[in-house]
Amino acid sequence: QEHAYPADELMPLTCRGRVRGQEPSRGDVDDALGKFSLTLIDTLDTLVVLNKTKEFEEAVKKVIKDVNLDNDIVVSVFETNIRVLGGLLGGHSVAIMLKEKGEYMQWYNGELLHMAKEVGYKLLPAFNTTSGLPYPRVNLKFGVRHPEARTGSETDTCTACAGTLILEFAALSRFTGTSIFEEYARKALDFIWEKRQRSSNLVGVTINIHTGDWVRKDSGVGAGIDSYYEYLLKAYVLLGDDSFLERFNTHYDAIMRYISQPPLLLDVHIHKPMLNARTWMDSLLAFFPGLQVLKGDIRPAIETHEMLYQVIKKHNFLPEAFTTDFRVHWAQHPLRPEFAESTYFLYKATGDPYYLEVGKTLIENLNKYARVPCGFAAMKDVRTGSHEDRMDSFFLAEMFKYLYLLFADKEDMIFDIEDYIFTTEAHLLPLWLSTANQTISKKNTTTEYTELDDSNFDWTCPNTQILFPNDPMFAQSIREPLKNVVDKSCPRGISRAEESLGSGPKPPLRARDFMASNPEHLEILKKMGVSLIHLKDGRVQLVQHAVQAASSLDAEDGLRFMQEMIELSSQQQKEQQLPPRAVQIVSHPFFGRVVLTAGPAQFGMDLSKHKAGTRGFVATIKPYNGCSEITNPEAVKEKIALMQRGQCMFAEKARNIQKAGAIGGIVIDDNEGSSSDTAPLFQMAGDGKNTDDITIPMLFLFSKEGNIILDAIREYEAVEVLLSDKAKDRATIFKGKMIPNYIIDSNLEMETMDQKLSENDSHKQNSEEATSASQDVGAVSEEPEEGESSDVTDPDSLSPAHADSDSLSISNQDSAVPGTEEAHAPLPACTQGDHLPQEQKTESNSKVNWDNKVQPMESILADWNEDIEAFEMMEKDEL
Repeated sequence: QEHAYPADELMPLTCRGRVRGQEPSRGDVDDALGKFSLTLIDTLDTLVVLNKTKEFEEAVKKVIKDVNLDNDIVVSVFETNIRVLGGLLGGHSVAIMLKEKGEYMQWYNGELLHMAKEVGYKLLPAFNTTSGLPYPRVNLKFGVRHPEARTGSETDTCTACAGTLILEFAALSRFTGTSIFEEYARKALDFIWEKRQRSSNLVGVTINIHTGDWVRKDSGVGAGIDSYYEYLLKAYVLLGDDSFLERFNTHYDAIMRYISQPPLLLDVHIHKPMLNARTWMDSLLAFFPGLQVLKGDIRPAIETHEMLYQVIKKHNFLPEAFTTDFRVHWAQHPLRPEFAESTYFLYKATGDPYYLEVGKTLIENLNKYARVPCGFAAMKDVRTGSHEDRMDSFFLAEMFKYLYLLFADKEDMIFDIEDYIFTTEAHLLPLWLSTANQTISKKNTTTEYTELDDSNFDWTCPNTQILFPNDPMFAQSIREPLKNVVDKSCPRGISRAEESLGSGPKPPLRARDFMASNPEHLEILKKMGVSLIHLKDGRVQLVQHAVQAASSLDAEDGLRFMQEMIELSSQQQKEQQLPPRAVQIVSHPFFGRVVLTAGPAQFGMDLSKHKAGTRGFVATIKPYNGCSEITNPEAVKEKIALMQRGQCMFAEKARNIQKAGAIGGIVIDDNEGSSSDTAPLFQMAGDGKNTDDITIPMLFLFSKEGNIILDAIREYEAVEVLLSDKAKDRATIFKGKMIPNYIIDSNLEMETMDQKLSENDSHKQNSEEATSASQDVGAVSEEPEEGESSDVTDPDSLSPAHADSDSLSISNQDSAVPGTEEAHAPLPACTQGDHLPQEQKTESNSKVNWDNKVQPMESILADWNEDIEAFEMMEKDEL
């Protein structure tokens, strides 16, 4: 008021107001400014929370009297909605509450609501798109398409920008009885839901507002997506529409399956969610523990919050972005409130005074490092403590509100905060809106909703009395192993070292010595609280629960073991990758048209040096796991052996089938439903010994691709395949061989298909010439022993290629593991985008979905072409 009013924001270093157009442009950041006294509007309901009712009454009068909403200025639809529309609605909500109490605001007659409706109408032109997704910007005076609007040419918007409207727009409709606002917001949400990636149930960061195509196909819970998830859950709470909860539960299941890698939350690719999209996190994800509290999932909320708190203790503030080993990636900190928000919700849920100490730390840091004579200044660099002449409106709207509520007792409040829901800008909307002016029929429009094992929280708001066991130490037991997570190395006591010098216990197990086939090693892991978990996608996950360790010293050994394993894997990631190989079915009725993406082996014949590849009929071995002497050698001799993954090393399988006379081998994954569509390929490593005695080629197929061959055997018995470094065209396959009569005598329909195939072959040959590196990333894996061992069985026998997310997933649910930039859980995989040209295509990804019944050839070719197009699109995304 003293230094900046009526400007939008305060510039705390120069003690003046920030007026758009009068200060140097800051790019998109300035789109929040509309010459409408932004900070004052954004802070209205904060004044009432702070029990500043007289100041609130004066502020409302100033807004009504001075604010002009008809400025010729281009603003962000998202920011204007959450800050201005939300601020006016929050102000109206508490104004009518105060009026009902009879002491303040007796003169108030809905003026803020009238202004909110005006803002709503000014935002509506942005929704003039075929998809219903709004343009990212709108001119307050001229809309979008007007010649003087200076906007309307944009094609993309972020998912959060289009998906964070429903609370404010629905509240405006419910307050005013005008349904159009809620209708537009629902349409945008419906469109995003329909455009989710169906196999992963994730959404991308940015989307084309006209076509609905995903522009940025990485997915996380931070910038660009964050409040979309938040508003799905809160829309259910405020509006009572089951479809919003169903959608949130579906997304949440995907988040916890792919993005949550406790205590980290790492972005992934929506088409291949087992691949991490980056090795750093942004500060906006700090809201997510608070949302998990609302969901009722308390343990991961505590874990992630504690990790973030450790980062804050290291840097005083949460950097805008930080790496998986907790180094600063982007050093700015604009006084964001998301961590304070999660701290408040965790305290509400647990009642643990620890979170009051966290809040105290936040306040002390703000006063010590950000407080300046005219306000609080954003941090330009958390490492140096330098300031930026900036104080965003959300600092007063959110940070002050959450910190006050964290410490406030019930008697400190003049109203019951439980009667309201917080918007993403912490504005207050009354829960009674769920029954007011229901102009929109509550109709479940959610399609293809997958039933989830989430019965505890599907249809109820969380009850804080049953979120966790009746144990005041519960939250502490989850936090304790994470207290040193940011440190580069875990502090070790002297007692263990002293023990090892004497005749006491043996020195702790080192990661480099670990063998999953060694029962003694597995027992040591158990003692350290480390367990092996077999995941549905075929990975084997190392997890440490410090509370399950035999002693605190064993827990320390377990944490160090996990750190060493991550570092070891990280080093191996930097080594060269082998490209994927191809399994091509060349017998009737496929004739080379069916190509399956296969993982290579780091032993045996190098198919890249044998261009002709290895061709032969396939035969299933006995025993099917190939872990002992083959009992049907007459069926395997001079054929390519099919076997199942599991129970012994890959190299042992190869030696057994080679001894039986096989000319090659295909290992099929034993994890039902696994597919190269959603996971990077394995690279089969040796057994830590010399594998020069293995001379036949060995390839690995996921379950989906392996079943195509098995189904073909059941249908045709004699199935011939070609193992090669890349798919061959039909002329090469049948060169020097008698072409079968059923090809020569093919009818016109087959000739037409041949022409299509020729075109595809030509396209593939061109792409082969452009291909210099592999399409997919293979993961190093070894065969587990007796179903109990990890894919990461022996670090010494791991190949120098990546031990990535398909080979090793190391997480620490009770003890998070620090590591290098690439060292996190699961470890990030290098994508082909790191080294491939934009136009590269890889024919080895071409495959068909072969069911139990034979598909017509037209269907096979059509499916093949569809998969080619899908993988080409995926490749462009990852590039």
